[in-house]
Amino acid sequence: MTRPFRLALPSKGRLHAPALELARAAGVEVDVNGRALHAHCSRWDIEVLFARADDIPAWTADGAVDAAVAGRDQIVEAAAEVDELVPLGFGRCALEVAVPAAGAIAEVGALDGGRVATAHPRTAAAFFAAEGLAVETVPIRGSVELAPRLDAADGIVDLVSSGDTLRQNGLRSIATVLESEATLVARRDLDGRARAVAAELATVIESVVAARGKRYLMLNAPDESLDDVIALLPGMDSPTVLPLARGGLHAVHAVVDAEAVADLLAPLQAAGARSLLVLPIQNLIP
Repeated sequence: MTRPFRLALPSKGRLHAPALELARAAGVEVDVNGRALHAHCSRWDIEVLFARADDIPAWTADGAVDAAVAGRDQIVEAAAEVDELVPLGFGRCALEVAVPAAGAIAEVGALDGGRVATAHPRTAAAFFAAEGLAVETVPIRGSVELAPRLDAADGIVDLVSSGDTLRQNGLRSIATVLESEATLVARRDLDGRARAVAAELATVIESVVAARGKRYLMLNAPDESLDDVIALLPGMDSPTVLPLARGGLHAVHAVVDAEAVADLLAPLQAAGARSLLVLPIQNLIP
């Protein structure tokens, strides 16, 4: 491979900011400069390209870029033959079938012979075909939720996160087509050097993703309280226990779930722990 390794990130939309933040946390330092659609990371000799999210799966499958961040829904819709390396933990949503909340349709079978509007026509058509239903898909870009109100369709197939948009537009979900989240993908025909870069990038990114849900907990415990303190810790593995220079005390270190910290501090203190310190973790390889 004579050119730099190419990594594509979404140029805008819901995946842009978290993808850029993740890349920087993984050491791919890039400056977003005005309307520039590319930047270079000298540390890894990586060229970062900013592209339309819908175009990224096809670019990766065709070999225009070597790796990319893309939503799984976009990968499926493009029928892109790529290797999915690491689920990234953001951009979580579901592609769902929704119909007017006040209508009589309660299940997808009732849409047989009808029409649905969607920005994911390939995925929607495959779903209804698998259900044995003859449903016409109406491709629409933007404001898909308006289609039933305008009598342009009997329902929609659209991405849903919280469901607020559906409710605000008088719609309700009746089926899930697929679950989606942002994913690090790579083209399948990488040569030796590019494959090594992709593997290293995947390892570092996976370590950043794994670290985000964890915290490093440090504390001191009197010897007589040590067993009680350790019993409270639900760490990844057995906690690290080290004797301190001052007799009668041990240091205890553990990696715990971030969401568990608030529930742990008071019981640990009551059990005899002191000098408690909770630290964020930048990288974690389980």
